[in-house]
Amino acid sequence: MGLLERVSTLVRANLNDLIDRAENPSKMIKQVILDMENQLLQVKTQVAISMADLHLLQKKQADQDDKSAEWMKKAELAVDKQEDELARAALERYQSFTKLAESYAQQVSDQRNQVESLRKALDQLDQKLAEARAKSDVLIAQHRRARALDKASDAQLAAGAAGSNGPAAGFDRLQRKVMHTEAVSQAKSSLVADDLDRRFDALTKDDEVTRLLDALKARRKQA
Repeated sequence: MGLLERVSTLVRANLNDLIDRAENPSKMIKQVILDMENQLLQVKTQVAISMADLHLLQKKQADQDDKSAEWMKKAELAVDKQEDELARAALERYQSFTKLAESYAQQVSDQRNQVESLRKALDQLDQKLAEARAKSDVLIAQHRRARALDKASDAQLAAGAAGSNGPAAGFDRLQRKVMHTEAVSQAKSSLVADDLDRRFDALTKDDEVTRLLDALKARRKQA
């Protein structure tokens, strides 16, 4: 992957998506920033080299233009001196240097475009790096809050799913057992009380029956 293509990939990167997909957002954002810093350094170096090459090409073009102009003057001098053969030789040199100057002019144009592309990439990457540095703390904090909410929700779901096996469920079972034991004890007490009441009621009934029997016997004797 070329330098400009790598820069383009970093510039297009969505920091939010990268953090959402990362297992360790803090580590991931630091790595992204480090990658951007490394690429930025490479782009700066390449811009400097490209600018130096541009200046060199411009100098070579200027040299060819100067030599071309110099041979044209010599051709003019030869014509003035009526030295046609010499003039022809000077014009041949003039044509040669003119073509070289034109060739360098095209290279200068191409190199200037490359410098502009690298400068544009440098500016974009510099802005993206500043964005990453500014957003890193905020994005990481947002991601931590989101994960905390997810964990809280998972814990609630887990508590609901494991309700019959958790500590709270154990306490509920113990409470129900105690209440059941109390209810059984109360029932037994009631049964004992009911038995005593029935026995006393039986005694009372027996006394009444005896009284009635005695009264009946007394009346029968009188008759």
